[in-house]
Amino acid sequence: MMDSQENALLQGAQEEQNVEQTAADVQPVENTKVYKTKQEVVERLKEIAASDEAPVKDEIDLLKTVFYKLHIAEREARLKEYIDGGGNPETYQVVPDQDEETFKAQMAVIREKRAQIMQQQEAEKQANLEKKLEIIEKIKAMATSPDEAGKSYNEFKELQQQWKDIKNVPADKANELWRNYQLYVEQFYDLLKLNSEAREYDFKKNLEMKTKLCEAAEKLADEEDVISAFHQLQELHQQYREIGPVAKELREEVWARFKAASTVINKRHQQHFEDLRAKEEENLARKTALCEKVEELGKAENKGAADWEKRSKEIIDIQNEWKTIGFAPQKMNVKIFERFRAACDDFFGRKAEYFKALKVTFSENIEKKKALVEKAQALADSTDWKATSDKLIALQKEWKTVGMVPKKLGDQLWQEFLGACNKFFEARNAAGAGQRNEEHANLEKKKGIIEQLKALAENAAEATKEKVQALTEEYNKVGHVPYKEKDKLYEAYHEVLDRIYKELNISTKRRRLNDFKANIKNVAKRGEEALDNERGRLARRFEQLKQEIQTYENNLGFLNASSKKGNSLIDEMNRKVQKLRDDMELVKQKIKAIDSENKDN
Repeated sequence: MMDSQENALLQGAQEEQNVEQTAADVQPVENTKVYKTKQEVVERLKEIAASDEAPVKDEIDLLKTVFYKLHIAEREARLKEYIDGGGNPETYQVVPDQDEETFKAQMAVIREKRAQIMQQQEAEKQANLEKKLEIIEKIKAMATSPDEAGKSYNEFKELQQQWKDIKNVPADKANELWRNYQLYVEQFYDLLKLNSEAREYDFKKNLEMKTKLCEAAEKLADEEDVISAFHQLQELHQQYREIGPVAKELREEVWARFKAASTVINKRHQQHFEDLRAKEEENLARKTALCEKVEELGKAENKGAADWEKRSKEIIDIQNEWKTIGFAPQKMNVKIFERFRAACDDFFGRKAEYFKALKVTFSENIEKKKALVEKAQALADSTDWKATSDKLIALQKEWKTVGMVPKKLGDQLWQEFLGACNKFFEARNAAGAGQRNEEHANLEKKKGIIEQLKALAENAAEATKEKVQALTEEYNKVGHVPYKEKDKLYEAYHEVLDRIYKELNISTKRRRLNDFKANIKNVAKRGEEALDNERGRLARRFEQLKQEIQTYENNLGFLNASSKKGNSLIDEMNRKVQKLRDDMELVKQKIKAIDSENKDN
């Protein structure tokens, strides 16, 4: 049966292994150097490849991640610079990177070196196992021969030193190996009687060494570097295992002290990696949020170059923020970076396609605007004012339909186009100054004639067809008036004419009806037949007028006014229709007069 010290030692060894396993799972990177360039990463790889020490996997993974992060950033920067400089993305070729080739070569050397070292280490561990098993068998033989124990003491001490000098063994055999070794060492010491003095000296010496290890372990609590403190503790545990036992009554006490000091360091070490994991999880959350931002920006609709540039700036700001965030958990670090890079690549790839198409559109628009400039310049010296004005106005409208061009060139083309247009219109305006004066004089003449017509309308008794006709002919002989006054003058002129013609028609109708009534007595004297004949003639005239009115109204239905204000043709036809209606009404009244006369007789 193993005593309490052996159980404590085995428990301590198990705890050490558990802590070591935890550290292996976390895989810390002790090299805290910040690499700013690919060359720095490559130089470090060269140092590792040339070193006799075994490469540390975590450092190699870190160097790989940093290198490709810098490599991709440089590649994207070169592509952006090429596109911004007017280059065609489709013709862009990635230039081989010598740093990447060197990186890959050094990584291949390191992988081969690691494989060789691992193979050598496993072979050494297996050989060490065999040696330690042989030592255990020798100590076992000593521990089971009480009579020979004293004689074998020196050989035993030599075996202990050999055990100490032999280093690592396969991890799956370490606990069992240590347990068997301690078992037979304790048994040997318990059976040792012949050389009790040497035994007590050995116990005392072992106690002194283990006490110093306890003190060293306790002092590690003040070490700022938690990782370093943990590694130093592992070395102290190795030394503790290699030191022989102390007196039975002190074994548990000494181990308890060493174990307590170890627990402090182990807890600090564990807390360090828990904090590290928490920070990495926080970094992962922040990086995930940045991925979502870039993906959301990638989904947004970009209506023009300004939108693309705005969102490009936002993404570049996000990329800069990404660089300030530390590593995510190792299992997710590469995945989250690939997600971020994919989102950025998608956006900038589509941006490159947009500007490629925009460049083609710009070229087409430039040619269109150059053609319009040439056409405008060709018309600039023309003196065909009306036709050229229409052509230039049409060119100006067409200019507005042409899309965008680069601002600097666009401003230049616009100035050339505007200069040609201004040259013509300034010349036209100068030539048309006299014409405008004449048009204003014509305006005043026509206004004077309208006022005369208004005076006739106010005094219908003085109005005659001859006077109205004379004023109408005089109005029509007057030339053009200013365009802006044309419609207003037209309305005033026709309004007063309509009033005059209406009054003239009423007056004439009344006079003709009175004359008819005065003459109807004479007709009646010729007999009833004469009245009937006159009535029949009037009835036929009524139907004739009715048909004429119908014809005019049908014709009016096929005409469309050029504007809400109508035109002269429609107005003239409406006046004729109204005159026919007035004539028809006069005929109707004459028929009534005949009917009345027949009734009286």
